[in-house]
Amino acid sequence: MTGYYAQYAVVFISGLAAGALINACICSVFSGRPLFKAFLHCAGCGVKLKPFELIPLIGTIALIFNKRRRNKDEKHLRRLCVEMLTAGAFVALYHKYMFTVDFLAFAYLVSILTAVVFIDLELKIIPDELVIAGLIGGIPVIVYNIFFPMKIYLDGKWWNPLFGIIPGAGFLLVAAVIGMLIYGTDDAMGMGDVKIFAPIGIFLGWRLCIVALLMSILLAGMTSLLLMASGAKKRKDVIPFGPFIAAGAFIAIMWGTDIIKWYTSN
Repeated sequence: MTGYYAQYAVVFISGLAAGALINACICSVFSGRPLFKAFLHCAGCGVKLKPFELIPLIGTIALIFNKRRRNKDEKHLRRLCVEMLTAGAFVALYHKYMFTVDFLAFAYLVSILTAVVFIDLELKIIPDELVIAGLIGGIPVIVYNIFFPMKIYLDGKWWNPLFGIIPGAGFLLVAAVIGMLIYGTDDAMGMGDVKIFAPIGIFLGWRLCIVALLMSILLAGMTSLLLMASGAKKRKDVIPFGPFIAAGAFIAIMWGTDIIKWYTSN
């Protein structure tokens, strides 16, 4: 039993470490600093961090309670959210897939999508660098699936991850073009939303990519209605789609197969 909990502890700590690197990526985009400097410097005041402040969770809590940097608390709280969200996602993935290729692949994808959430919320963009990182990470998945078909694709076909690019990215590209023609602007659907679905499709395959797309649209629609009903947003206000894409993809990763089985059985 001790070894069982120790495994989860290692995964949780690994998630915290990944969260620290993700936060450095986010800070690099926000500040324009190189990744290494963004990792070593405080996101709030730009001061070089002390060694213990670089430690995930412990250093983050120390920064939050540092009175000299209290005016930048929102940056430190974001760092805490990124670390805890990533660690929690890693534990959830490990609980479902254990230490398998599926776990490693999805942990990588979730790390990228975590960065997408916080960058898109603040800047309303999804950097091409994150899309490229996802595509590069998808190459080993494609190659591995050729020789050792992954269960996540459900059919054992070597071309499934490549075909997975079409449902999400293809549908959103059409939606972006239609929105551009109707409204005369590209605000209806950002191209970053279209492009990030390419790596998502590779990792999930075409079936689960459809689940991720539908969940993303459903969550975005429900949230938009609630925000407009509460007066927090107006009809023409732009709401970042990236967080809903990330949530939809995570739902597909965790419960997509069950959703497909439930739907096909009815």
